[in-house]
Amino acid sequence: MASSRLELVFGGTPPEGRILLIGAGADSDLVHFDPARTQIVQRMFPDVAALKGQGFQSVTEAEGDFDAGIVFLPRARAEARARIATAAEHLPPGASLWIDGQKTDGIDSVLKELRGLAPVDEVQSRAHGKIFRMELPAPGWLPKDWAARDHEAAPGFVTRPGVFSADGPDPASQALAAHLPDKLPTRMVDLGAGWGWLSAQVLTRPGVEVLHLVEADAVALDCARRNVTDPRAHFHWANALDFRLSEPVNGVVMNPPFHEGRAADPKLGAGFIRAAASLLTGAGRLWMVANRHLPYEQTLREVFGDVAELGGDSRFKILTATGAKRGGARGSIPKGRRR
Repeated sequence: MASSRLELVFGGTPPEGRILLIGAGADSDLVHFDPARTQIVQRMFPDVAALKGQGFQSVTEAEGDFDAGIVFLPRARAEARARIATAAEHLPPGASLWIDGQKTDGIDSVLKELRGLAPVDEVQSRAHGKIFRMELPAPGWLPKDWAARDHEAAPGFVTRPGVFSADGPDPASQALAAHLPDKLPTRMVDLGAGWGWLSAQVLTRPGVEVLHLVEADAVALDCARRNVTDPRAHFHWANALDFRLSEPVNGVVMNPPFHEGRAADPKLGAGFIRAAASLLTGAGRLWMVANRHLPYEQTLREVFGDVAELGGDSRFKILTATGAKRGGARGSIPKGRRR
């Protein structure tokens, strides 16, 4: 755990001054940090809500100058580099920047890279990961391509480091789009909309008068705003699992996540199904895609009256459901993360 490695370095006493934490989440042990002088950069809505509940200032982009910083490494290499570049922009030369991460998230390769760029010391190992300290050189020490940059994932679509399927449209979403009917309902929701590719396909179908894009990743949603400029689109930074509208809709599309970190957790997809049912009228319809092996049919039958498979292949199945059962669409919903 990150907290145990932080204790190895700080001994329960964090650095003096203003501290910048990039990537700390709701499950991070922040007991040793003073909320009054700590800013946390976090892009995921459920984590931001939880951190604010603990009294921390949590923002989607770093604001201001700091005396020291800690970067928690994500899995995506481009995002890891972008986090380090962001921290460097907000710290003065000579400041201490700690990098913490699991071996499975590439901490060893990042340590090797940074040793060739800046002084590194205080390397500590624990719990299948490492933490180490850097002393920041004068500006210009980092390669320019480490900063977060736009990537053209498809013609007319940009993504940023760390968003789901940043290199191009997800094959599962492509399969779902291919099975959507020629005409769609008037009021639609894309639950877990990502950077907007599936939503853009929905808006090409006749019948749609309004489409709500719901996404927990603030960076992905910002990309969606740039990618989907149709005035019928409405954007919501929210936890899709408990998102509600003042009036029900008559269509939902979704390619739900099924991982919490690296571990597969079908309960996430089941939570999306229940959330979709709570958004729909009784006559409304859900269209979703899932990996072939995931057992979502049982949950679908619990909360919908009519469930069918439209098609798919050895990898994916395209499912549709209607007849949302108002009483069965509610209940405990797990926190959603990434696919």
